[in-house]
Amino acid sequence: MNRLLDVATSFVVTVARLGAGMEVGPIGRRPEKPLELYEFEGCPFCRKVREALSVLDLDAVVYPCPKNGPRFRTDVEGRGGKALFPWFVDRNTGVEMYESDDIVRYLFATYGDGAAPRLLALPGVGEVTSALAFAVRPMGGTWYRAAKQPTAPLELWSYEASPYCRIAREALCELELPYVLHNVAKGSAKRDAFVRRSGKMQVPYLVDPNTSAALFESADIVRYLEDTYAKK
Repeated sequence: MNRLLDVATSFVVTVARLGAGMEVGPIGRRPEKPLELYEFEGCPFCRKVREALSVLDLDAVVYPCPKNGPRFRTDVEGRGGKALFPWFVDRNTGVEMYESDDIVRYLFATYGDGAAPRLLALPGVGEVTSALAFAVRPMGGTWYRAAKQPTAPLELWSYEASPYCRIAREALCELELPYVLHNVAKGSAKRDAFVRRSGKMQVPYLVDPNTSAALFESADIVRYLEDTYAKK
């Protein structure tokens, strides 16, 4: 996709979702063990869960499950009984579940102040705006492309509403590359530590422990992932 068009359509998705996942809201206790999310970037229901994680300032290990992906989709089907997404795992409480609305309610009850924002909680509203957002970028982060697999998960500093972060996440998803998602939305308590590590407050920021690469800029990240992991 043309770079200008790529960025423009990603901006439209953010607008369609009314900026959900842009800013941290009231938060509660923090999980000791990493949360796990099996999802794919092009899924409108998965988007709602990522938005909730961003609002709650929660990190998660993301296992991308693009359509035709050979790795993690079968894991979900084996554990939950069906290839339905998102699939959420919280090893702190032993919870494993499908259904975005149930996951969102669980996250705000367990790690927030109990109440999800209206955009995520009102029946029908999230579905309509998510469907509109999906219509703008129906292919981004949806289908698997053959790739080599890293030994260790990559790390991505991001927040859900950023159109540039979305472009980087789509590439990670299409190549089925697992990664640790570090959410640093506006108001995140983790921003200071991130700036100390990276040198500035700019996202997306990708770190690949397999190669020691560290880079900003969505276009550079996509190019790096293609050159390093995509099978030509």
